[in-house]
Amino acid sequence: MSEMMFYERVVALNDQAHAGLKVRPASSFAYAARTNSVPLLAREFFEAAREYPIVFTRGETGPVPAALLGLREAENLYVDRDGKWDARYIPAFVRRYPFVPGKGAQGELLVCIDEASPCFDTEQGEALFVAGKPAAHLEHAMKFLAEFHQATAATELMGRRLQDLGLLRQADSVAQLNDGSRFRLNGLNVVDEVKLRALDSDVVLELFANGTLAAVYAHLMSLGNLGALVDRLGRRGTGDSGGKVAGTP
Repeated sequence: MSEMMFYERVVALNDQAHAGLKVRPASSFAYAARTNSVPLLAREFFEAAREYPIVFTRGETGPVPAALLGLREAENLYVDRDGKWDARYIPAFVRRYPFVPGKGAQGELLVCIDEASPCFDTEQGEALFVAGKPAAHLEHAMKFLAEFHQATAATELMGRRLQDLGLLRQADSVAQLNDGSRFRLNGLNVVDEVKLRALDSDVVLELFANGTLAAVYAHLMSLGNLGALVDRLGRRGTGDSGGKVAGTP
């Protein structure tokens, strides 16, 4: 799953090159309208589970939890035609736009921006820098990205632990609309409840103590949202007959 899936021109923020740059809030979520899934942090599971099916996809370092947003490629069923997000909770991956964390030559965390975003210009908005130092809005964004980066590392550890324990299984299935249109869900993984119940007690205590067990049950409960996602697609209209959703955009 690409870290830059709806970013067009990512560059490291520079207090000299971007000294006169200003930022304003995104006027819509149109930038995410063609994204059918986004990565989730483990700490988001409880909120996200009320809105989205949470699945695991293949990442560079191991399994990556993701909120499933659509049943077809390049379609987000939670963003309407006016660019409004139709859900109470919006994943942090989406909310961090137009900022994004990056890595420097020595592995250090960099604050990057999407230069192509309409959120940035030199006329309107809040200045990013004041007298060469980060302004309040940028300070807030920097803190958000640092916390996101740390939480990402913890989430990757959780995914690898679930994989090492053999708890993830492929969950290919077919979703069918009332009009008979069928969509095959490929490349998605879920926790195997049978193997979960068969874990040794010491492993269960480990997963309980570090919060993984609670996240796993939030994930399992979230799978009930798949039916609601199918309903969303039915209300929007299928367009082409049949299709599939990829496990990674």
